[in-house]
Amino acid sequence: MIIVKYRKIFYTISALLVILSIVAVSTWGLKWGIDFKGGSILEVSYPEGRPSVEAVRDLLKPLNINESVRPAGDTSFIIRARDLKQEEKNEITKLLSFDNTKKIEEKQFNTIGPILGNEAKRKAYVSIILVMLAIVLFVTFAFRKVSKPVSSWKYGIIAVVALIHDVIIPTGFFAVMGHYFGYEVDTLFVTGLLVILGFSVHDTIVVFDRVRENLRRSGESKDKKTFEQIVGAGISQTFVRSVNTSLTTLLALLALYIWGPDATRHFSLALLVGITAGTYSSIFLGSPLLVTVEKWQAKKK
Repeated sequence: MIIVKYRKIFYTISALLVILSIVAVSTWGLKWGIDFKGGSILEVSYPEGRPSVEAVRDLLKPLNINESVRPAGDTSFIIRARDLKQEEKNEITKLLSFDNTKKIEEKQFNTIGPILGNEAKRKAYVSIILVMLAIVLFVTFAFRKVSKPVSSWKYGIIAVVALIHDVIIPTGFFAVMGHYFGYEVDTLFVTGLLVILGFSVHDTIVVFDRVRENLRRSGESKDKKTFEQIVGAGISQTFVRSVNTSLTTLLALLALYIWGPDATRHFSLALLVGITAGTYSSIFLGSPLLVTVEKWQAKKK
């Protein structure tokens, strides 16, 4: 009941985080990776033993090619850079051989044009919007028998409001990290957002389902409770479960971020921020919004 009673405080916290995130994205924007802005991808293998990531980065840094170096497998590196000419690519290959002191094998070299990059951006936006629309339809269908005091479609809209909150916050976080630390947004980041949407809506629906069950029991009981009390009871009944589920997931992601491969570090960081925001919205935003909507309806009547 405390969460529902002091819901305006939690709304304020969410609003501040969302506003700060929007300001960060508007001011600095996202640092798009070559998946979205175009560029070149070079994959090289070291059959006799791969050097350190830091050594390769130090070699390429003077070239100013906006490179991103990530290990692949046990012996390879995938290097992403701006659009490279053949002469620049030959120079990079020579550097990667440490002046022909290390044997290397070129496994692939591809160039992504800006048109393909823009197409990837468009598809990323469309995929996120379609997922949200599907969630609205699913929640509306799942709660179709709930009509009082809040209609089923409003459950879906509230779920999407929480999901927008969960997407904006990690996006704003990466805008800040991109500005200060050069973090790029690639297709893995978009995958992370879709995972966040799935995880968050699952958590939200668990709470909503408990509210639905409490509504049914209250309707059958002689001891009628207010909608605010029913929602508060639903949050209390699922609070420990939601926190424990999220905490175990976050611990695994934290371990992946600290000790995992460089290729998945930004992906795991996006999930860490997004799932934290999703857990918060499921408990402190989504369900209390049901009470706010119900009170608005009562005032109109």
